[in-house]
Order: sequence, then C-alpha cells, then structure tokens
Amino acid sequence: MNCWSICPAIYFRIKIGGIYLNTREVIYNILYDVFIGKGYSNLVINKYIKKAKLEKKDENLIREVVYGTIENFYYERWIIRKFSSVKYKKIEDPVKIILLMSLYQLFKMNNIPEHAICHEAVELSKKVANISSSKFVNGILRNVMRNKEEIHNNFEKLGRKDKLSIQYSYPLWAIEHLIEEHNEEFVYDLVSHSNDRPEFSIRVNTIKISRENLKSDLEDEGYKVSTTRYANEGLIIENPQGIFMTKWFLDGYFIVQDEASMLVGQILNPSLDSKVLDLCSAPGGKTTHIAQLMKNTGCVVSQDIHEHKLLLIEENAKRLGLENIEIELQDATELEVNPCYDFVLADVPCSGTGIVRRKPEIKWSKTEKDIIDLLVLQKEILKAASTQVKDNGILVYSTCSINKSENLNLIESFLSENKDFQLKPFENEVNLDGSEKGYLEIYYNELEMDGFFIAKLQKK
Repeated sequence: MNCWSICPAIYFRIKIGGIYLNTREVIYNILYDVFIGKGYSNLVINKYIKKAKLEKKDENLIREVVYGTIENFYYERWIIRKFSSVKYKKIEDPVKIILLMSLYQLFKMNNIPEHAICHEAVELSKKVANISSSKFVNGILRNVMRNKEEIHNNFEKLGRKDKLSIQYSYPLWAIEHLIEEHNEEFVYDLVSHSNDRPEFSIRVNTIKISRENLKSDLEDEGYKVSTTRYANEGLIIENPQGIFMTKWFLDGYFIVQDEASMLVGQILNPSLDSKVLDLCSAPGGKTTHIAQLMKNTGCVVSQDIHEHKLLLIEENAKRLGLENIEIELQDATELEVNPCYDFVLADVPCSGTGIVRRKPEIKWSKTEKDIIDLLVLQKEILKAASTQVKDNGILVYSTCSINKSENLNLIESFLSENKDFQLKPFENEVNLDGSEKGYLEIYYNELEMDGFFIAKLQKK
C-alpha cells in the first residue's frame, strides 16, 4: 500500500521558494540548518514556516518532529551507535539527520505507522544522498524496529547520570557542573523539565492598547488567553497558531516575549524623560519594553555589535510605534568612560541554559570552553556598563542562564571590586523570592517561565 494514502496529513506538499516539498523534506531542511548550519531551532522553524502558508495542524506537526528530534538527540544517537556498522562520526550528515528524525518518530510518535516512517526515510535518502545511503538507512531502521524491547531494556540498565544525560540530551559535564552549583536532586528535577513545552507569551504594547482590552479582543477571535503571573504587561496564549497574521501583531499591539524577559524592564523601572543605555540589545525586546515604560519620553540608546541585528530593533520599534529609541552600532567592551545615563541595562551574551526549552540544541551545542570564554566577556561588559552610570543611577545585569558562575558569583565578584555599587531591592517592581535582596534566580522547573538571572545595582 502507498504510504502517502496511509497518513495523508504527514505527506502533504508545500511550496517554498518555487519548490514543492513534503513535510518530511521541510523537517529535514530545518534540522539540517540546526545541526549542520548551527542555526537556532526557533528561528529556523519560523523562517521555513513563514515561507510556506500552512494549516495549523501541519505547522504543529513540523514543530513537534523538529523539536522532538533535537530534544532527544542523545537518545537517538545512542541507538544509532548501537546498530550502525559505521562509526557515528563517519556517517554522512544528511544520513545522520534522516536517521535522527526517523528514530524520534519511531520511539516517540504513536500515530505514524512504522513502515511508513521507514519508507519515507529511504525515499528521502535517495533524494538527499544516494542509493547506497538509502540501503544503509533501511537496514538500520528495520533492525531497530525488530529490537525495540532490547533497546528499552539496555537503556534501563544505564546508571542514573548516564540515563539522565541520554534521555534529556544533557552532556555529563554540564550535569556535573550544575550539581556543583546546586544540590543533586534539584538538578535531576531541573534536567527532567528541560524538554517541557514553554508557554507562549506576549507583551502588550500599552502605548496602543491596555492589557485587558487586548485580552478581550484576542478572546473574541477564538484565542485562549490568560494574564502572566508577575509581568505587568504580559499575556499567555494557549493556542497561538496564526497569531502573527492578526491585525494586532501587524499593527504593533504586542511583541512576543517570555515573562522572565519582561521582568528585566519591569525591574529596571525607568523614569519618564530619563536617559537609558541598553547594551547588547538585539533583537530589541527589552529595548522596546523600556521605551514603552517611558511612554515615548526621554531617550533609550540601543547598542549592539551586530549591524544586521540592529535592523531587527529598528523594525520592532517602527511596528510598535516607539519614537524614543536611538540605535547605535557599538562593541560593549569598547565603551569610553561616560557616566551620563540614569539607567543602564547589561543583558549580556550567555550560555542560554535558561532557555533550553525553546532552543533545546543549546544543551549539547555548548562546550566547557564556551562557558569559560563567556565569563570573560560577561565581566568585561559589566565593567564597561558600570562606567556609563550616573551617581545614584541604576545598573541592571541579566542573563538567560541558570549557571551561578555567570550570575550571582559574577555579581558578587563585581561588587567586591567596585565598592561604589550595591544591590538594590525591588519588591515594589516584582514580588518574588530574592526581590528583597536585589536579585532574582529564576528556574524553569520552579516557575512557568524561562530560566533567568536579574540583578539590580545602584551607584552610590
């Protein structure tokens, strides 16, 4: 029987750039861009989906297979190593990707017949590789299908840390590093929640509409909407498919932003008519929030080292109708001493370990050396940012990391060397554990938001 007729929803064809692709090919191309092109999964998915006008169910399917394949990468790779006569490193990249995506469907999706998965993998191999590769793929998948129970039993025999690493695609060194900074049980709980689906949240542009009115308007259109728990302007949308085609997005009534990220601007709490500096600001979520909180008064100087990313800030500011933003190309480590700003935000480049639910490839794409290099950069940027703050001014340091080395340890080190700064409590801005101390450590397994660190400092 033709497998297209078995599962028609899986094999529909879409047109991208004048070329018709079925869903398997779209999924393959996205995964290739993530695994080989080193792209961020959320950005690559959105790029492909925007090119192809899809029905909601088709978009959901692509997201499920792509994210599922990335989230289960170590498990899939472990199986390939068990059954391949060729060392994993020697397998051609296109073949690896086809095997990875097929194994995810075989082990994690019950609604697709096994022989259909195998058939499509073989056909796709013929297209992107060759006949020899398709036979290799066919052999491995059929062998795996015959030995599913054995695979399960072998996995259960693994030690606790090895099992955790393979099941959730966390490198052992990263698990060990987290255990050094936290207690072991907390880390096991944290890692086990790393594949949870995060909420889809937006920040209401209160320059144009109130949170209550936008919530009501979206509900009238069939969206299931609730308010964020701690962010003052946030909404959570349970069924966001198609949201980017609505007039509310196109006309700038909201921007997509996680609740934890919204808390950065809320904690900064800039005054009207103040002068603000936002370093490393692309793509502009926090910059536009600050400008919005200032109600289009004063000036927000938005700097970034990447020229192409500055265009994203400009586009977001224009769509949201914000006119108090000045965009500058600037390396944050090369600032001249200029203490003229009332508020400075240093949302520094980081390991991204707090947003692995959105970008699961972060778990296995970072190395120990990457973390060490980032620590040097973070210290340089924080020191440079401190030279821009007026007396009595505010400096906020934030990351989307859950590593203490990038967060609290770094802040404590900075304060020991810079006696003119001190932590400033912010219970009035947000009431969470740590607000009274002047910093927040947010973990995604404790609160339904991204992992974040936010510290508020005041210059004496």
